[in-house]
Amino acid sequence: MITGLWAVRQYGLRRTPEPDDVHVLVPAEREVTSAGFALIERTTRLPKPQRRDGIPVAPVHRALLDAARRIRDFDTIRAMLAEAVQRGRCQPETLARELEFGSQRGSALPRRALGELFAGARSVAEGDAWRLWRRAGLPDCEWNVPVYDDSGAYIATPDAWCDEVALAWEIDSKEFHFELADYADTLSRNARYAAAGIIVLPTLPARLRTEPEAVVRELRAAYQAACNRPRPPVRRG
Repeated sequence: MITGLWAVRQYGLRRTPEPDDVHVLVPAEREVTSAGFALIERTTRLPKPQRRDGIPVAPVHRALLDAARRIRDFDTIRAMLAEAVQRGRCQPETLARELEFGSQRGSALPRRALGELFAGARSVAEGDAWRLWRRAGLPDCEWNVPVYDDSGAYIATPDAWCDEVALAWEIDSKEFHFELADYADTLSRNARYAAAGIIVLPTLPARLRTEPEAVVRELRAAYQAACNRPRPPVRRG
């Protein structure tokens, strides 16, 4: 069966590098070796294949980690795993089990990326944000949890939420709103935050890497501002 990057693409995932070869899993007892564009991996853990457009491919979690173990760029691995989880192709727990029982060769970077997913980060930008929040020394926050007002009306699902002081941190998925509908949605969201008395800090994704110290200062200032006012009657879902 096909595994690795070509298999990942069969599941409709696109935040992957361009495949250089076709990674094929075969039973350990088969006397087959790699040749040309075919990368042959003999394994004692041959999973049940899935059929995608008539092609037998490894389950998505196995294909993802077979690919990730051979990639040396952390951001690429993080983006690939985050897309799969974000789009519901697999769960972090399934990836964790595969990492535990699969080959340990090349597993360090996937484990690091998976740690961020378990913490709640669902994108590369949120992974960067998670590390800056920790650097800021603030109380623990939660990631991607819905927030409601005291009547039970939905307010928003902030990227990061500090329930202790009702502070929301939004990392926009795009630095600029190219669509009018996206811009209107953001304005509506921010209006709901304001009406509920929630302090929200918006941050452009690029600044997480280009201005990390400035972002840390802004986080601490926003947290202090949230501490200095009565906590509004809002709750996490």
